Amino acid sequence: MLTLVNVRIVIIAESFPPDVNGVAHCTLRVAEHLAARGHQPLVIAPAPAPGTPGADGPFPCPVIRVRSVPVPGYRSFRVGLPGPRLRSALAGHRPDLVHLASPFVLGSAVHGRGAGAAAARRLPTVAVYQTDMPGYARVYRAGWLGEAAAWRWLRRIHNAAGRTLAPSTASAGSLREHGIQRVQVWGRGVDTDLFDPARRNERLRRELAPGGEVLVGYVGRLAPEKRVDLLGQVAALPGTRLVIVGGGPAEAALRRALPRAVFLGPRYGTDLAGIYASLDVFVHSGARETFGQTLQEAAASGLPVVAPAAGGPLDIVSEGTTGFLVPPGAPGPLAGAVSRLVRDPAMRAAMGRAARQKVAGRTWPALGDELIGHYAEVLDSARTDPAQGPRANSRGLAASGGRPPGVLRTIGGFRGSPPGQHRERQHDDDLRGTR
Repeated sequence: MLTLVNVRIVIIAESFPPDVNGVAHCTLRVAEHLAARGHQPLVIAPAPAPGTPGADGPFPCPVIRVRSVPVPGYRSFRVGLPGPRLRSALAGHRPDLVHLASPFVLGSAVHGRGAGAAAARRLPTVAVYQTDMPGYARVYRAGWLGEAAAWRWLRRIHNAAGRTLAPSTASAGSLREHGIQRVQVWGRGVDTDLFDPARRNERLRRELAPGGEVLVGYVGRLAPEKRVDLLGQVAALPGTRLVIVGGGPAEAALRRALPRAVFLGPRYGTDLAGIYASLDVFVHSGARETFGQTLQEAAASGLPVVAPAAGGPLDIVSEGTTGFLVPPGAPGPLAGAVSRLVRDPAMRAAMGRAARQKVAGRTWPALGDELIGHYAEVLDSARTDPAQGPRANSRGLAASGGRPPGVLRTIGGFRGSPPGQHRERQHDDDLRGTR
């Protein structure tokens, strides 16, 4: 295997800080680790809305912003548009390898007609799968045709890469079942220094639970696919106070549906870590998680976790040891599992200790080095097997005409010409909280 020294890497990300989501956070941590290991990363990402705080970093490497458009109904999330600025950035950085972070729109251009620089050089590519776009097609009522279109699009993107990295065993299995090749599992790291039971704050606990209630918390985006509405029975449990951290398009509806819950809005850094550590139980309701970073942060904070038995949580939660897994979409079993923990402080404590122990070795440096190992294998394959490069070009996106599937217009709200055909203007706009 190649030993990687001073490798030039372009990371094309569908989202990057100041965005607040799992893709943005993971991409930032990857860039930090690559820079710390002496490599030369360059991030290409959508431009945030003008005036967005944090848009200028500081970041660990150069960041090139491309033109973006907001998603209707979720205007804080913007989709980057492929175009000349992406091609220019690729050519200017002269990368040895391209890292696609949750590719769907911006990342789809790398092996298609929209990014001739990458195609001409046959750049080795690693695609990191993270967002369940076919699942979103179901949630946002695009129907089975939209779901099928999303899978076709993902197959074209990922089968053009030298390797696809899935965040969990379940997501890797789903990708393989849908015809995506060369899939391996690469999880996510967690900052065990930041997310630590020692940050438990008794003053905060008294503010949130003045009657001494057991604090049950959810941390994440407030969006339809997260199914936070399923927590109504949890909020009604006697002696329990439901705490919800995060923001998103469903917040107003959830405030009406869960009047007894405490909504804290988005929180960041040590503030967020202190809230985690001050909870007694962590609960997650959405069944579309490809990984579930907030579950891992809760475990690092010494909390037992209750989550659906689907997707990423299957790897994070050890049933009966670090928490409970319940049938997806079932509010009764979800509340029942939380109730067991509410009634049994000794069980909560034992599961919290086991949860912390389980994730203790999953630090970002450890996972970052694992990612570099994947890079090395892909580069080694490209060096020893010349067919690696032409495969990406002959079986890439050019045959699709460079157009994203119709489901994108359903979810993303694009009107008129597809993103690849928008005229791009030069945009020089060169933390994370809940996901």
